Amino acid sequence: MMKSEQIRWSEGSGWSRYDTAEGPNRNLVLVFFDHPRCHDPEWFEELKSFYPNAIIAGVSSSGNVLDTVISDHDAVATALTLERSGVRCVSHKVSDYADAEILGAALGEALLDEGLRHVLILSDGLSINGSELARGFSRVLPEGITITGGLAGDGTRFGTTYVIAGAGAQTGIVAAVGFYGETLRAKSGCYAGWDEFGPERVITRSEANVLYTIDNQPALELYKRYLGEFASDLPSSGLRFPMSVRKNIDATPVIRTLLAVDETSQSMTFAGDVPQGYLCRLLKTNMDSLIEHAGMAAESSKLEEDSPFLVIAVSCVGRRLVLGQLCEEELEIIRETLGEQAVITGFYSYGELSEKGENRCTLHNQTMTLVSIYE
Repeated sequence: MMKSEQIRWSEGSGWSRYDTAEGPNRNLVLVFFDHPRCHDPEWFEELKSFYPNAIIAGVSSSGNVLDTVISDHDAVATALTLERSGVRCVSHKVSDYADAEILGAALGEALLDEGLRHVLILSDGLSINGSELARGFSRVLPEGITITGGLAGDGTRFGTTYVIAGAGAQTGIVAAVGFYGETLRAKSGCYAGWDEFGPERVITRSEANVLYTIDNQPALELYKRYLGEFASDLPSSGLRFPMSVRKNIDATPVIRTLLAVDETSQSMTFAGDVPQGYLCRLLKTNMDSLIEHAGMAAESSKLEEDSPFLVIAVSCVGRRLVLGQLCEEELEIIRETLGEQAVITGFYSYGELSEKGENRCTLHNQTMTLVSIYE
């Protein structure tokens, strides 16, 4: 049976109490953080001293999740004792690979072994094409091995993101944690809840995640017409108006968040690929629907178990900015849906990685993505 404890760090008081007797038995610690001190090797070494035999993995965030509470400028850690399962962690530098798809494939192959049931991806949030990274993992990992994760955050600063993978925090790396075991089960859910508006249009010119024209019209000009008074606050106001993208009318759409605009080329840069020839439609905020869809993600990831299981929540910084304090209502619905045996942790990200619909692992934005892991 899975055993766990959750602790919190703050600059003023350090780490909260932990179970010293159980510490050496912990074999996995997931840590999410948003404070400059957490980048210091000494900070990591202190955490490692609590759990000397554990794999420690995590990312910087745009909000840390511990149970139903979201916090900033601190760190949260969930320490696990997996009694019937194994874990492995591998990581590579982004700069060592020609593209993110090759990197993702290399990480997937390094973890692939008999008994692999789930892969959790913890990636740098700014130096990676998340769409390519997801394709790499999906290409090498067989059906039946679930894949989830997210891109590290940096609050709303978008400056530097960090990944922890068995050592102190580093920039420009991608880590993957593999969960192994005959009895291990992993079940995920990924939902958004944004309302579509305006007609569905065709992406007529794009390169990777840069969109130039829609229906042969300059993309930024068209986008501004829909935003009206919000256009003057671009690119930040773009978090309130993401875009859905799908290959054809029969495909499941994915959501893309705006990162930057270029007035000269009238182009828009998104957090993931916006392929030429795909269909696109603008989305707008519906608070009730966003919260309702968090509950749908919980239903989709629900395990009917009467002993503790891990729940990792990865949601988008843009979603948090739109919902504000209502974000904790999302977590309360997740708790209510999954029950008291769920050990909930997670982070707000620059992109979520999950399977959805007919797709293997894909980059998403503006979703609530959950995975429940039970041994």
